[in-house]
Amino acid sequence: MWIAAAFLLIATALNGCREIPADRLYALKLAQPPSDADWQRALPRQVQVKGGRLHELRGQMNLDEDTVHASTPSCHHGALPPAPISVDMRAFYTETDLYLRLSWPDATRDDRLMQWRFDGEIWHNEGGQEDGLGLLWAERQDFPRFTCAQACHLADFAVSGAAFHARNLMRLREEGPWLDLWRWRADLSARHGFADDLWLDAQGMHPDIPGELYRENSRAAQSPAAGLEPFAPGDQPLRDGDGRPASGFRPPGSTAPGYLTERPRGGRADVSARSSHEGGRWTLILRRALDTGDPRDIVFRPGDPLGTAFGLAIMDHTPVDHYASTLEEILVLLPGE
Repeated sequence: MWIAAAFLLIATALNGCREIPADRLYALKLAQPPSDADWQRALPRQVQVKGGRLHELRGQMNLDEDTVHASTPSCHHGALPPAPISVDMRAFYTETDLYLRLSWPDATRDDRLMQWRFDGEIWHNEGGQEDGLGLLWAERQDFPRFTCAQACHLADFAVSGAAFHARNLMRLREEGPWLDLWRWRADLSARHGFADDLWLDAQGMHPDIPGELYRENSRAAQSPAAGLEPFAPGDQPLRDGDGRPASGFRPPGSTAPGYLTERPRGGRADVSARSSHEGGRWTLILRRALDTGDPRDIVFRPGDPLGTAFGLAIMDHTPVDHYASTLEEILVLLPGE
């Protein structure tokens, strides 16, 4: 009943008799931040993301950059690509803020990037990875048919025997336009409840406020002249899980993070994030002001029939290779009362 009423509101907002486009994520206006009950009743948009990790190619072939991009729907290539992932997206907004809820299946909760563990005598690095999510936002007048592929490009790719090797770069092909990028990481940014706020142009990715938020929790990384690789046997963390110096004895099984994370400040902290992993699914709720005042942040305009284009990427146990949306996706903020 609630969803039927919402579709009636959409039809009214779109001037009554017009056909309601189904390929949109619609946000209704609320007087207060959405409750759990609001999210359960929200209009869902299922966004398919495809690709995943790089796979070996069967057989040897001649490839050039045009062939690679023309023959695959995303920037990930392999003879047997993994099955797509369906991400449930829902949205609301208030007078000041946009709220997004994203939920997707992931059988394993990976949120311990390069975690350390103490065995009673020495520290060992467990080599773990993390899950993650990225949202790219685009002004539709700058990108009339925006998809993630416009920001994801192969570089330094080669074929050796049956193996395909490549490095993906996030950048635009032309100078001038830019994209707003929100990057949530299940370990590094989730610790402090934020998604990193960045922007993307032809030169690559840039943080809204320059500076590195993440650094290796590694004595070897702090003293590279010693010749020991970070996280290798013989290395140890600088800080333990409570933020104290990691020297001295502690109970066996004690852990320490692989990376130390600073809390973001200013424009870098514009996107707050609340996450949970239950029943084999990640659920992530993001909040950001409709207009931050930052010239490199997208502005969400209630009542704008064009809406805002976006692309979605899901990282599963990797900070690099990802599943990506391949169709044009649009968020529309329906006018409030």
